[in-house]
Amino acid sequence: MSNQVDDAVILEKFQDERTRNEAFNLLLKKYQQKIYWHIRRMVVNHDDADDLVQDVFIKVWKSLLGFRSDAQLYTWMYRIATNECITFLNRKKLKNNIPLDDVSHELAESLADSSYFDGDKAQLKLQKALLTLPEKQKLVFNMKYYDEMKYEEMSEVLGTSVGALKSSFHLAVKKIEAFLLAED
Repeated sequence: MSNQVDDAVILEKFQDERTRNEAFNLLLKKYQQKIYWHIRRMVVNHDDADDLVQDVFIKVWKSLLGFRSDAQLYTWMYRIATNECITFLNRKKLKNNIPLDDVSHELAESLADSSYFDGDKAQLKLQKALLTLPEKQKLVFNMKYYDEMKYEEMSEVLGTSVGALKSSFHLAVKKIEAFLLAED
C-alpha cells in the first residue's frame, strides 16, 4: 500500500480553504524530492537547488487554484521547475557575464568539491559529461534517464514534439558516450 495520496484528492482538498494547508503538505510530501533532484541535476549546487525548490513551490501554491486538470499535476510542476532552472542559469550567465560553457565548467568544478555529492567516480564522470551538453539536451537526458519520463510527458513539460525529444536524447547519449570515452 502506497502512502502517496492521489493527485485528484490533493487538488480537491486544495479547493477547500479549510483543507488547503493539508493538501499542500501532501503535495510537498509527494513531489518535493522529485522536484529537488530534477532541479539539482540542472543547477548542480545544493543551496541553489534548495532555493529554486522553494521558488517553485511558492509558484505552485499561488497557481494551484487555477490549475486545469488537462495536464498531469507533476507534469505541470516539472514545467514550472524547468522554467525556474532555465531562468536561474540564464541569470547566472548574465550576472557573471560569461558564456554558458564557462558556467558549465564552474558547475563541474563545484560538483567535485560538493559535500552533498556522494556518487562514485562513474557518477561524477556522468555528471561532468552532462554539464557539457546544451541546455535542452541536458534537460531531455535528465528527464528520460533519471526521472524515467515518457517522451509524451516530456513533450507536455517542454512543449516540444516527441520526435524532436527523441532526437535530443539520442544526441545527448552520443555526446555523453564521446565524453566518457575521451576521459578514460
